[in-house]
Amino acid sequence: MLKAYNNLTSGMYLVGTKGDKEAGCIINTFEQVAATPEMVVMALNKENYTCKEIKKSKKFNVTVLSQNIDINIISRFGFSSSEFEDKYKPYSVKYDLLNLPYIEEGMTSLFTVRVKEEIEAGTHIVFLGEVSEAVWLNDEEPLTYKYYKEVLKGKTPPKASSYQKSKIASGYKCDTCGYIYRGETLPVDYVCPICGKTHFTKITN
Repeated sequence: MLKAYNNLTSGMYLVGTKGDKEAGCIINTFEQVAATPEMVVMALNKENYTCKEIKKSKKFNVTVLSQNIDINIISRFGFSSSEFEDKYKPYSVKYDLLNLPYIEEGMTSLFTVRVKEEIEAGTHIVFLGEVSEAVWLNDEEPLTYKYYKEVLKGKTPPKASSYQKSKIASGYKCDTCGYIYRGETLPVDYVCPICGKTHFTKITN
């Protein structure tokens, strides 16, 4: 069954919004579903802070990641929470037609969306929305989830729709982002390569 799911292809995107405050995260579930009017769907974990802010604002934007993306952008937006930090702070932030934040660095295009419907989907909420604007940013090759996993050796956040629990004999799990260090002994002062934190919990199966 897992092999079948791994055969599904998708891109990688940064979704942003502004409810009580600016919020954003990395996703891999975004798709155009109609041309007249221009409709798209996007899915987010219900526990994700960005999801909660979109439910308040009823609007969001999505930028398409390129293969030349700085991996630190994925780490920052994919493995930390907008509830506790301003993820956009280190970057040159721009604002779209609906006054929502986005960054151009490492992105190929921008979609600004108004939410029309919310659909319950297990652990996730599927947002159906109408595109208010679509902007081409550059000609770089879009980043696919397969390229991210196989070439960039990227990890999947626990709240992602494509997340699968790994089974290993032993290791240490990062308390912040869920990254797993495989080995019997964790090196002294080991830093998580994804989120930069140092707190790990020993795991055994």
